[in-house]
Amino acid sequence: MSKSTTFGVIIGNRGFFPDVLARDGREEILRVLEKEGYGSVCLTPQDSKFGSVETLQEARKCADLFRQHRDEIDGVLVSLPNFGDERAVANSLRFAGLDVPVLIQAYPDEPNKMLMGARRDSFCGKMSACNNLWQYGIKYSLTSLHTEAPTSEVFRSDLKAFAATCRIVKGLKNLRVGVLGARPTNFNTVRFSEKLLENHGISVETLDLSEVFGRIARLKDDDPKVKAKLAAIQGYVATQGVPSPALVKMTKFGVVVDEWMKANELAGTSVQCWTAMEEFFGVVPCTLMSMMSNNLLPSACETDMTGMIGMYALQLAAGDPSAIVDWNNNFGEDPDKAVIFHCSNLPKHFFEDAKMDFQEIIAGSVGKENTFGTIVGKLKAGPLTYCRVSTDDLQGKMRAYVGEGEITADKLQSFGGYGVVRIPKLQTLLQHICNNGYEHHVAVNRSHYGRAIAEALTNYKGWQVYHHQA
Repeated sequence: MSKSTTFGVIIGNRGFFPDVLARDGREEILRVLEKEGYGSVCLTPQDSKFGSVETLQEARKCADLFRQHRDEIDGVLVSLPNFGDERAVANSLRFAGLDVPVLIQAYPDEPNKMLMGARRDSFCGKMSACNNLWQYGIKYSLTSLHTEAPTSEVFRSDLKAFAATCRIVKGLKNLRVGVLGARPTNFNTVRFSEKLLENHGISVETLDLSEVFGRIARLKDDDPKVKAKLAAIQGYVATQGVPSPALVKMTKFGVVVDEWMKANELAGTSVQCWTAMEEFFGVVPCTLMSMMSNNLLPSACETDMTGMIGMYALQLAAGDPSAIVDWNNNFGEDPDKAVIFHCSNLPKHFFEDAKMDFQEIIAGSVGKENTFGTIVGKLKAGPLTYCRVSTDDLQGKMRAYVGEGEITADKLQSFGGYGVVRIPKLQTLLQHICNNGYEHHVAVNRSHYGRAIAEALTNYKGWQVYHHQA
């Protein structure tokens, strides 16, 4: 994912300190960015002294350059090889008006280089730069350590997290998503506020199931689009034992949803399932939702739109598919372990091995023949980041919780898509979920990006976020 992220780079400089530090610092930070696979936009030595910013005029040159590359720049890295001129840094950002995340990095000094001619004082300069950004109302992020060398492992880790934060902030701007069908009556838990989402730059398009079924009725079995979609389904998952009529219904459903999403420029969806799809159409939508999520078009069950927003934020951070699951059950007596589960529409990316099957939970009430289309199997062991986004309609706020853990290799007998997770201090997290009225669904991703998501949603989106940490 790093190759798709480009940083505007500001090199701070201050005349009281050796200019050579700014020169060498600029060259080093750009080398590090290139080695890590990031793009960069920075003043050159032909534009200003050593490509740094110190004066008002240099700040304007930097801002002009950034505006020229506005569509490329995902975030700004402020590097302070010496104390740096805090006004020039703040003015560069104010004049550019990019409204992107900003990371402040300061070089460390060495104990044997504390005399004039060698000392940096970036430790102090970082505080001045942050103070000015705070006065200017410019939001910014900090490195893990107050001073970090660009070649250090901790800085590379910070850079990776910051790049993910930039992708999340950019991806949530002017986002368009879709709800397919009405909220199932028995799922009050997934209520959400379209108006709050709109106020935060997320537009919701709706489509009634009756319109979907009407469009499906117009499709012929031999339509080239239907044939192509059927081939895609059969290439995606094993379908042995699934009746041919059910496969055709799924295929036509997929064609209609694909066309609707394309026409409305939708990045993700949430879909009604229980039990209108089964009773009045005769399949579950899980396979098509799994395919969409696996192709980075996340799709959540039971019209859980804010659950899908959590899936999308995780996807933006990691660049890999996300899933929506239930916090489903305890796992024995280990207080830090739990079972996560869905019936399921999880993307194939999550499974050790997957196949298409029927929906065992509601087959008894609507008939097995009407419930084919789930994707079932055991989840692969590995890293886990979880995120729940919600609209707090009573307080008029967006809120979320996020944290990290792991999917374990513990054995479990179940149907649907299932696995065991281990989360440090899980009981504290569960108390937070219940005490604050969060939904039973949670978005998950096979990665570790909790810090980046918390930073993006809290600092740059202004949401109320609980970051669960060990």
